[in-house]
Amino acid sequence: MGAFKLPKRGLMQSANMNVMIKAARLAGRSLAKDFREVENLQVSSKGAGDFVSRADIAAEEIIRECLMDARPNYGWLGEESEPVEGNDPTRRWIVDPLDGTTNFLHGLPHWAVSIALEHKGEIVAGIVFDPAKDEMFIAEKGQGATMNAQRLRVSGRTKMIESVFATGLPFGGRPELPSALKEIAHLLPMTAGVRRFGAAALDLAYVAAGRYEGYWERRLNAWDIAAGLLIVREAGGLIDGIEPGTDPLIVGNLIASNEKIFDTFAGAVRDT
Repeated sequence: MGAFKLPKRGLMQSANMNVMIKAARLAGRSLAKDFREVENLQVSSKGAGDFVSRADIAAEEIIRECLMDARPNYGWLGEESEPVEGNDPTRRWIVDPLDGTTNFLHGLPHWAVSIALEHKGEIVAGIVFDPAKDEMFIAEKGQGATMNAQRLRVSGRTKMIESVFATGLPFGGRPELPSALKEIAHLLPMTAGVRRFGAAALDLAYVAAGRYEGYWERRLNAWDIAAGLLIVREAGGLIDGIEPGTDPLIVGNLIASNEKIFDTFAGAVRDT
C-alpha cells in the first residue's frame, strides 16, 4: 500500500468554498445554455449601454437559492436583486451572476460568474468562474489562489515596456470618457499594450494568473470586483484605490499589479 500523501497547501477547500463552487457551476451551466441561444434572449434595458437579460436574472436566482439554502443567516448583495441584511450581520455574499453582460449578449465568449464571501467587512473567499473556457479561479484568505487546482502567481515582469495592462472604457456617453482616454494615451507609450475585454472580474483573475501585469478602472461596483480583489492578493499581487489608501470595494476604483511594477504603474495612472 502506498504512503498517504497530504493534499497540497492551497487546494483544500472550506465548506463555504464548496458551496460557492457548486453555485457557480450551476449558474454557469444555465448561462452556457442561454449563451448558445443568445439571439433568442429577451433583453431589456437598464440604461444607456447597460443591459440585463433573462439569463442574468435566472443565474442570480440559481446562485441565491444555492447559497442561501446552505447559509440562510448570511446577508446578500447581488447585482440584480435587493440587498438582504442577514441574521448574522458579520457575513455577506457579494454576487455578480454575469459579469460581462454586453459580451454575452453579443455572442462574445468572455464573461464570468463572480461570488465572494465577506466577513466583518473583509473578503475571505472568492470565485471567478468562466464557463465558456471552463476556468475556475478561486481563493480563500491565507490559502493562496488557484485556477482549476493549479496555483496562481502574478507576473514576474519588472519593466513597463514589456507589460500588458487591462482597463475599462466608459460607454453610452458617460462623462468620464475624456479622462479615461487621457489615461490610456499617457500609458500606451510606456507599455507593451492595453486591453479592454469588458469583464472586470476576469481582468482581475488574469492579473492573478500573470496574463496581465496590471489593471485599473473606475466606477466599479462591489459585485464586479469583490472576488477578484482577493484572488489577486492571494496570488501575490498588490491592489489600491486610484486615490492612494482608499478601499476599492467602497470607492469603486482600483489599481492592481504585481509588486515589482506597482509603484511605477500606479504613478502613471495617478499622474494623468
